[in-house]
Amino acid sequence: MNHHIAVDIGASSGRLVLGRVEDGVLKLQELHRFKNGFTERDGSCFWDIDDLFAQIIAGLEKAKAAGIARCTLGIDTWAVDYVLLDARGERVQEVYAYRDRRTEGVMEQVASRISPEAVYAKTGIQRLNFNTLYQLYAHDPEELARAEQILMVPDYLYYRLSGRKIIEVTNASTTQLLNLATRDFDDELLQLLSLRRGQFPALTEPGTVLGGLRPELMALYDLPECELVIAATHDTASAVLGVPVRSGRHAAYISSGTWSLLGVELSRPINSPEAMEANYTNEWGAFGTYRFLKNIMGLWLIQEVRRLFGEQYSFAELAELAAEAEGFRSLIPCNDDRFLNPADMIAEIRRACAESGQPVPETPGAIARCIFDSLALSYRSYLQELERLTGAAADVLQIVGGGANNGLLCQLTADLTGREVLAGPTEATALGNLAVQLIHTGEVAGIGEARALIGASFPITSYRPRAVPQLDALLLRWERLHAR
Repeated sequence: MNHHIAVDIGASSGRLVLGRVEDGVLKLQELHRFKNGFTERDGSCFWDIDDLFAQIIAGLEKAKAAGIARCTLGIDTWAVDYVLLDARGERVQEVYAYRDRRTEGVMEQVASRISPEAVYAKTGIQRLNFNTLYQLYAHDPEELARAEQILMVPDYLYYRLSGRKIIEVTNASTTQLLNLATRDFDDELLQLLSLRRGQFPALTEPGTVLGGLRPELMALYDLPECELVIAATHDTASAVLGVPVRSGRHAAYISSGTWSLLGVELSRPINSPEAMEANYTNEWGAFGTYRFLKNIMGLWLIQEVRRLFGEQYSFAELAELAAEAEGFRSLIPCNDDRFLNPADMIAEIRRACAESGQPVPETPGAIARCIFDSLALSYRSYLQELERLTGAAADVLQIVGGGANNGLLCQLTADLTGREVLAGPTEATALGNLAVQLIHTGEVAGIGEARALIGASFPITSYRPRAVPQLDALLLRWERLHAR
């Protein structure tokens, strides 16, 4: 079986990607693409999970129409969001989106019952107000009590396809409920939420085979015979698997999409007080690894700006306009909570600049340049933190995902970090998903061989650092902005 399909769903879009190894090269073909996004209803934010499932079916129908009779299939999505199922296997409620405002102030409520230091020592997961721990704490307790099972979003999609319930480890770790020592759900944190261990399925590793599609789906639709293989279901975990690290080089990575995740792959977690203070996370990776990384607000900023401009500009056009604008004129602290889900991102950026006494960016190019300059400066700051915490300097920074297409951002990152930036592959998440499938079928021997195949199959662009005029003054401005 040499047809493999990655179902890769992010916060703004999803697609089904076909992967095949031909003549020693991994080739990709997009079978189906669709939009994703949460909607606000009665003051709450929800995903349309039924539409996501329908889009998977539509993509598989296209695959069958294209002559694919048999394939393997893996799913990855964003993290932290969950689905409640009753005793009949039906959803208890709609699926909340992590940007929902119900968790405002919840971290402080949880901290009054168990210290953040204790939680971090147990889990190694950074404090973010949308972590599943805080979402479940804010959830209607009666609905939680009615839940027979709690699945993460990709687990639920696997369940709809196969009828089997699992909770995959890379995504489960983002709940902030897994104990690093016991490698299972933490009893004390479950008690805090009035939950039982039995409400969560067995933890499942990437590469596990679920079997085929439900017979009723095969009867209703014209679908390929799919062998469902559990991918690294957290899209960042899949993206890291898709990073083609070159032998002999110590690389940090940025998985650049709606979020920018800057980190390194480790064999052991770092859950020290220093790591907690810097708010770094130890998400579980595939094959016994840990993703030691920092969450940065990422391309969500420019995605919202583009949306508010009525999508009259493409992302490439916004990058071109930014390149023509004056550099480092206006800066924002990207990770400030004010940018998590503002009513109007453009107005929020302008307001932040005005409050800090900077020129207010008015044009699309000036706003985009403000975002890209601020992201690159964030990458510099957090890379320095990362190197201090790990005790290892990175000689190269590999950017994968959509941000690898943004030449301006990649060059700014090289200039400000003083590191060579290797940009690509753009499709790292789908490639990491496919890598697990290829390992399962024996077409590659392991993740090292899979990464070598990826590196040989897709172009990587190198950006060398250039001098930044008046860098010291710029960095002083940046420090003062974060000291406000």
